[in-house]
Amino acid sequence: METWDLLRPVYAIMSVRMLDPESAANSMFQPNPHLSDAINDNIVRSEVEGGVYVKDLPLESKIEIETQNRFYTLVNRGGGQFLISGHPKFCPQPTLVTVAGCNWGGSMLKRAYVGRGMHLEFLHPSYERPIVTSRIIEIRVVR
Repeated sequence: METWDLLRPVYAIMSVRMLDPESAANSMFQPNPHLSDAINDNIVRSEVEGGVYVKDLPLESKIEIETQNRFYTLVNRGGGQFLISGHPKFCPQPTLVTVAGCNWGGSMLKRAYVGRGMHLEFLHPSYERPIVTSRIIEIRVVR
């Protein structure tokens, strides 16, 4: 069985929840038997600890993110793009980046989502590989 076949059910679950937040709120996550307990636990933990689907934010919304090491400010420019600032090397001044989503410290990404206890992953125009932050402690959305 190919990797995509194993991940298809969890991708479908995440996609449905991103597209229809009301149905996600009304349904509980059912562990996927094709995924490890650790992955299922991470998915449940991200829902319990909370976060925000960035694609659902209005234009010009501001997100303040506190990680273990830094404070970031993101301003929504639409289409998954944000002006980000808060890191002395990668974004000392507001820089236009694409927010990929968040991960749990590994390679599995929860797309278009920023969640507590996770690591923000974004694509910077000057770097070939994604930038990954330290663990997110707090998220504040300023509309």
